[in-house]
Amino acid sequence: MAPREDTRPPISSCPIEAIAQAYLVTTAGDEGQALRIAITDALADLMEGDRRARAHSRLISRGYVRGGLHDAAEEA
Repeated sequence: MAPREDTRPPISSCPIEAIAQAYLVTTAGDEGQALRIAITDALADLMEGDRRARAHSRLISRGYVRGGLHDAAEEA
């Protein structure tokens, strides 16, 4: 029986492995430090996304209020 070919993509093409490797290179192989930095970056991205969503929500709300006042003034 012939050996089965591995059809999985090489690890280097996996974005998760590439990101992990970048953190390890940045920390000179210190896995604990790399993990802490990765978590810090992920939390910062989540908080920024939440901040943008709240800001976007406020802009939408103001637009509805302004539109409502503008429409009411035209009807009078």
